[in-house]
Amino acid sequence: MRAQEDDPGGRRYGFPRAWWRGVARNRVPGFGRSRIWRSPLRGPWLTAVFGAVLLVGMPVVVGTGLLSYIAYGPQFGQALPAEVGWLRLPGFEWPTRPAWLYRLTQGVHVGLGMVLVPVVLAKLWSVAPKLLDWPPAASLAQVLERLTLLLLVGSVLFEIVTGLLNIQYDYVFGFSFYTAHYFGAWVFLGAFVAHVVIKLPVLVRSLRSRSLRAELRTPRSRTRPEPVDDQLVALDPAEPTVSRRGALALVGGGAALVAVLTVGQSVGGALRSTSLLLPRGRTTGEGANRFPVNRTAWAARVTPASTEGWRLLLRGGPEERRLVIDALRGMPQHTARLPIACVEGWSTTQDWSGVRLRDLAALAGVPEPASAQVRSLEVSGPFDSAVLQRNQVLDPDSLLALRVNGAPLSLDHGYPARVIVPAMPGVHNTKWVSSIEFRRI
Repeated sequence: MRAQEDDPGGRRYGFPRAWWRGVARNRVPGFGRSRIWRSPLRGPWLTAVFGAVLLVGMPVVVGTGLLSYIAYGPQFGQALPAEVGWLRLPGFEWPTRPAWLYRLTQGVHVGLGMVLVPVVLAKLWSVAPKLLDWPPAASLAQVLERLTLLLLVGSVLFEIVTGLLNIQYDYVFGFSFYTAHYFGAWVFLGAFVAHVVIKLPVLVRSLRSRSLRAELRTPRSRTRPEPVDDQLVALDPAEPTVSRRGALALVGGGAALVAVLTVGQSVGGALRSTSLLLPRGRTTGEGANRFPVNRTAWAARVTPASTEGWRLLLRGGPEERRLVIDALRGMPQHTARLPIACVEGWSTTQDWSGVRLRDLAALAGVPEPASAQVRSLEVSGPFDSAVLQRNQVLDPDSLLALRVNGAPLSLDHGYPARVIVPAMPGVHNTKWVSSIEFRRI
């Protein structure tokens, strides 16, 4: 982008013309279209192809992430971060149907987010000369554009790095992942929208400048640089070492490989063993309880001694009721095949058996509860309680599960009883339930 014309005094933004010439001559090595940026593949068309993929994929990643926030029940103060000010999303009752809804939204959020990482890196490679243009700010318009790019690039890299670390439960950054990731998503979304508004005409024009079909038929020997522009095309291009179709195949193949190494965590079954990039949830039980455990009883400080003499406390009605496990087993039992899906992207589907929550609400004397608070034997932990919406309590498949796949729950999976609700984030399917309070308001 050219600087604005000099003012009558021969100055530009208060600096002499000779000063600007000196800045342009004495650039930092690697900045601008120097000799290290000589790839003949760089140009508006290739950048536009990567940009078009991100234009479609990134809104889906952001949208499913914000849906996850809503699924956590911000109206009950249990979504993180709890206080978001004017960035609070419009609230609505998270549905229980289809039962695999949260599994889908969070699986797409994590899986597609990882699949797009090679595309993001390719896009940054393609625009590197522009990002490192010299002089860094030759006009007010360039200053604004650079600020937008700084927010866009910085926020997308921040979201990718912190998201990948969260999947591994590796919080080396020392701050709240949920708070930072939420606000970082809004920074990215604002910068993304601004960038699209500014660059969409350029993207459309660049895509039309060359034929995708023709490029996919062009070998390396016939690969030529795009016409020289004022931003990306190398002034002194080197000989191509790969064709544009090869570059697209490399990036697409990388994205496909990431998909293969992640999709099994959400799909489950035989594909789970291929999910090498998502190791969370790989701790498993035995026999009928052989499926992923995200938080073990040891981590929650729940021991066999904690469950001795266990009784379920029901609150909210005219008087409290306490039920031993044999009394619960004597009530009408219901079995439902339901998934558990966690924020890290993994999920599992099992056959759960137990007492319907709506039957327990009726027994407590609150047949039409407005909500219910479930508490765990885990004390003072991040998952020691959860609030359920009215529809989550009354859904016919919402259970206080006592058995899984025909066998009693193991301690790691929540013995003596745990909550299982369709389409609810896994963390709110409270394990080691100690009490349920059914609320009228």
